[in-house]
Amino acid sequence: MPPLRERKEDIPVLVEYFIARYATKAGKKLRGINRATLERLMAYTWPGNIRELQNVIERSVIVCETENFTVDESWLSHKLDTAEPSIGTLLKLPAPQEKKAIEAALADAQGRVSGPSGAAARLGVPPSTLDSKIRAHKINKQPVQVGNRTPRMSKW
Repeated sequence: MPPLRERKEDIPVLVEYFIARYATKAGKKLRGINRATLERLMAYTWPGNIRELQNVIERSVIVCETENFTVDESWLSHKLDTAEPSIGTLLKLPAPQEKKAIEAALADAQGRVSGPSGAAARLGVPPSTLDSKIRAHKINKQPVQVGNRTPRMSKW
C-alpha cells in the first residue's frame, strides 16, 4: 500500500474516522473540523504515515475544548531546515559528520527520537533507522545536564 502522502484523498475520511473514534472514547461531542486544520492535515507529508495521523488526531481530541476540531499547527510544522541533511544525504555522510548531525538533531529534539518534533523527523529518516544509527555511533539520546539539573522534557 502506498504511503499516506501519496493518498491525500484518504486523509479526510481517516480524519473523520479517528475523530469519531477518539471523541467517543473521550466522551466529547465534536461537531465539525476547522477548514484550515483539514487543509493543513492534507498538506502535511506524514513521515510517520497513518500511525502519526492517528496519534495527532488522538492528542488533538484530548486537548480540544470546543465542538470544532482543530490541530495545533506546531505539531505539524517540523519542516526540515536546509542546514540539516535529508535521508539521502544523511546516509551518504562520512561517519563523523553523520554522528554530529544526529547529535544536533537529538539536542534540538531534547532527546526525543520519534514523533512530529523528534530527531528522526528533523533528519527525514524513519525512527527505526535513527535508533540503529544511534546505537552504531554509541550516542547518548538523553539531554545533556545543565548545572545540577536536567532540562525538563515535555510530555508530548
